[in-house]
Amino acid sequence: MIAERSVLVLGIGNILWADEGFGVRVVEAMHERYRFGSNVKLVDGGTLGLGLLPWIEDADVLLIFDAIDYGLPAGSLRLIDDADVPRYLTAKKMSLHQTNFQDVLALAALSGRQPTRMRLVGVQPLDLESYGGSLSGPVDGQIDAAIAAGIAFLAQAGLRAEALPCGTAGDPLGPASVAKQPYERGRPQATPGSKASS
Repeated sequence: MIAERSVLVLGIGNILWADEGFGVRVVEAMHERYRFGSNVKLVDGGTLGLGLLPWIEDADVLLIFDAIDYGLPAGSLRLIDDADVPRYLTAKKMSLHQTNFQDVLALAALSGRQPTRMRLVGVQPLDLESYGGSLSGPVDGQIDAAIAAGIAFLAQAGLRAEALPCGTAGDPLGPASVAKQPYERGRPQATPGSKASS
């Protein structure tokens, strides 16, 4: 009998800095809308950096959501696969979490325990300066497309996602107080370049 592949679906970034939180918001929404087999783990990786190494080393398939500076119009979504993933995570560093996460992938490769399949679903950010700000419109508008791209990638890897019935969202992935809707209700709307109060 062939063992099931271990799959890690990872959202990385910092929700406190507007579009930096894209990856976390996507994996949260995916968790609320779909159910997967026991071999699939959805993780809010936040800015854990090297703390994610055990998760990465245990994964055969890795799906990452993040905000990436591709030099494209804000809200542009790009899919990057396998060996190209580490290169894009370090092409233009926007924050410390990208440097740390590239280190995680390098360490997993050195140990011979890097995932055999990887996909990065990245969005071009508009606003990374608004502390306490929500996702900008162009980036927020790509959450559904990012989820669809992730589900398609998992399907290619032979993994089935079960959509939850409309109106029956699953439990939140993390603390309810920092889930997207409560967080945005309690925070001022920021404009690019502004410093919203916390």
